Amino acid sequence: MNAPAYLDYASTTPVDPRVAAAMARCLTAGGVFGNPSSSGHVYGADAQAAVEAARAQTAAAVGADAADVIWTSGATEADNLAIFGLAQHAKERGRHIVTARTEHRAVLDPCRELERRGWRVTYLHPDRGGILDPAMVASALCADTVLVSIMHVNNEIGVVQDIGAIAAACARHGGARLHVDAAQSVGKCRVDFAGCGADLMSLSAHKAYGPKGVGALLVSRRRGVQIEARQFGGGQERGLRSGTVATHQVVGMGAAFSIAAAEQEADGRRAAALAVRLRTGLAALGGVRENGDGARAVAQIVNLSFEDVEGESLLADVAAEIAVSTGSACASSSSEASYVLRALGRDERLAESSLRFSLGRFTTAAHIDRAVAAVTAAVTRLRRIAGVCATAS
Repeated sequence: MNAPAYLDYASTTPVDPRVAAAMARCLTAGGVFGNPSSSGHVYGADAQAAVEAARAQTAAAVGADAADVIWTSGATEADNLAIFGLAQHAKERGRHIVTARTEHRAVLDPCRELERRGWRVTYLHPDRGGILDPAMVASALCADTVLVSIMHVNNEIGVVQDIGAIAAACARHGGARLHVDAAQSVGKCRVDFAGCGADLMSLSAHKAYGPKGVGALLVSRRRGVQIEARQFGGGQERGLRSGTVATHQVVGMGAAFSIAAAEQEADGRRAAALAVRLRTGLAALGGVRENGDGARAVAQIVNLSFEDVEGESLLADVAAEIAVSTGSACASSSSEASYVLRALGRDERLAESSLRFSLGRFTTAAHIDRAVAAVTAAVTRLRRIAGVCATAS
C-alpha cells in the first residue's frame, strides 16, 4: 500500500531539501561545527557568523531588526517566554492579561498558570467566523492591563486577525504590550513585525519547512520592550535565553524563512487552487460546513465539518489514504471536540466530525483527488450506517 497522502502541514512540514543542505554544512568536521559562543578561535567565529547570518535572514523575512531575534526551541517556548517574561517584568504596574478563547494551548496554558498565581485573564470570544473584533480587544483593556496575546493565523481554521488594528488599540491604552503568536504565518501571508505595531512575536521553524526544535521570540528593541529571562546560564541571546545556540538548527530556520518569504506568493497561488479543488470535490457530499471565515483565512488551511458522521470513525476510515487531523497536534491526545470550533459555536457533534486539511509546498492535485475520494467513501459509508441504526432504533 502506498503511504497516506500527507495533508497535515499545519501540524508539521517536511524539511525542504534546500534547508537540509544548509543544515548539513553545520554538522561535521570541515563545515561550520564550532560553538558560536567560543569566539577565541576560527571555528567558533565561523559558527557565530553563521548564527548571525541566520538571525538576519529570519528578521528580514518578518520585517524585524536582527537584534529583535531571540532563538528558542520553538514557538511554544517563545510563547511562554513572552507571557511569563512580560508578566513578571510588569507585575508592579498591573496583573491583567487579555487573550482569546481560540489561542493555541501554548498561550492558554501559561495564562491559566498565571491565573493560579494571582493574575486576572480576560478570554475574548471571536465571532462565528473566528474573527476577533479589535473593538472588543479595546473594550477589554483596563488600567492594569499589561499584556494582550492574540494569534495572527489560527492553526486550526486559518483565519487571519487584524493585528495592526489590535496593536493600535494597545498603543492607545498606553500600558498594554501586544504579543502575537505567528507560528502559522510565515510563508502563508505577509508578516511585518515592525510595521504592525506588535511588541513581541513568536515564530516556529518547522511550520515553514525548517527543522523541528527551533524557533524565535521577537522582542522589539525599537519599542523598548523588556521582559525577564526564564532560563539562566551563559547569558546568550541578550541574557534572555541562556544556553549554547544550536548552529545547525538556527541556520536551518534562517534558510527556511528566507525561502518561505521568496516563494510565499507562488506557494499561495498553488495552495489556493488546490483548496478550491478540495472544496469543490467534497461539496458534492452535501452536509459539509466550513469552519472559519474562508474570506479571511490563508489558503493553506481548510477545516470542514461533516453532518451525520461520527468523528472518530471518520478519521479512522480515512487514515490509510490521507494524513489529516481534527485539530492542533498539541491537543491530538485528547478525545474531546476541538475547543476552537466550540468557541465558534459549533455543537459537540459537528466539532467532533471535523477534519483539518492543511496544504503545503509539496501537496499535489493527485493528493487532493485521493483525499476527496477517501473522504467521500468514508462519509457515504458512515452516513449509511447511521441511517440504518436510526431506522432500527
